Amino acid sequence: MTPDAETTPLLFAFQELPLQKPLCDRLRAQVGQLESRHFPDGESYVRVHSDVTGRHCILLADLSRPDDRYLSLIFLADTLRDLGAASVGLVAPYLCYMRQDARFQSGEAITSKIFARSLSAHIDWLVTVEPHLHRFRSLDQLYSVPSRVVQAAPALVEWLGQRRHLLLVGPDAESEHWVAEIARRSGHPYVIGHKERLGDRHVRVTLPPVEQYDDRVAVIIDDVISSGHTILKCLQALEAGGIEQVECAAVHGIFADESDAQLVGAGLAGLVTTNTVPHATNVIDVSPLLAPAIQACLRSAQET
Repeated sequence: MTPDAETTPLLFAFQELPLQKPLCDRLRAQVGQLESRHFPDGESYVRVHSDVTGRHCILLADLSRPDDRYLSLIFLADTLRDLGAASVGLVAPYLCYMRQDARFQSGEAITSKIFARSLSAHIDWLVTVEPHLHRFRSLDQLYSVPSRVVQAAPALVEWLGQRRHLLLVGPDAESEHWVAEIARRSGHPYVIGHKERLGDRHVRVTLPPVEQYDDRVAVIIDDVISSGHTILKCLQALEAGGIEQVECAAVHGIFADESDAQLVGAGLAGLVTTNTVPHATNVIDVSPLLAPAIQACLRSAQET
């Protein structure tokens, strides 16, 4: 193997992802060749075709529906190690199983901790974008491998900064610090709502008076859209307050149960997301923010 090959990382992905090419270009990485499928009984088959001996490998994974994808991912990670990879790191732009970070009712599994322990056993480092850190200060409290968190705010600021006459809306108190910083850097006013969670799929959102902004386009800013109920209630509250045009910009678009179509059908005038999770709404590219974090992890792996 040539010295250049030793320092050129290999990037593996089970499917063609929006971030794959831009990250390969920015990292000067080669695409790792693999084969995967499912047997008739549902079991996974994984085969690596690239020579990974002595190579630093990156797994780029969409974990938006983890129960369907996790086993294949750890099969690949362990296979790369078995075949002699120098290191195996994971880039999971959307990091799943962050919601259940406490035992809210007796007997519940704290899945964030269990998932982190399991995943840490199969990788050497982790990079993700805007994980839902609520009761944890950092990923280090969950994951035993080195991790880096990429903030998506600069990408949102760049996109919002190209727009004029907006009102930014944070749906709940958790979002206030984040939305306030985005508003300051993009030059737009903002308001923050109050959210009450009534169940997995039911929330109530109330907003401060917004009548003074009735000539502006409201853009709801959120980190994750899953069921879409928070965005829907925020949309309804804005319309009730006299805002005629409402859009939404989010980091991770999960869109369970086709909630994107439901939001547009309910009157949302625009919907954009970053390319952390593949979706037709991917407009904002986070690869310029991800690449330096990945490079830092690769440098650390190469030095050990």
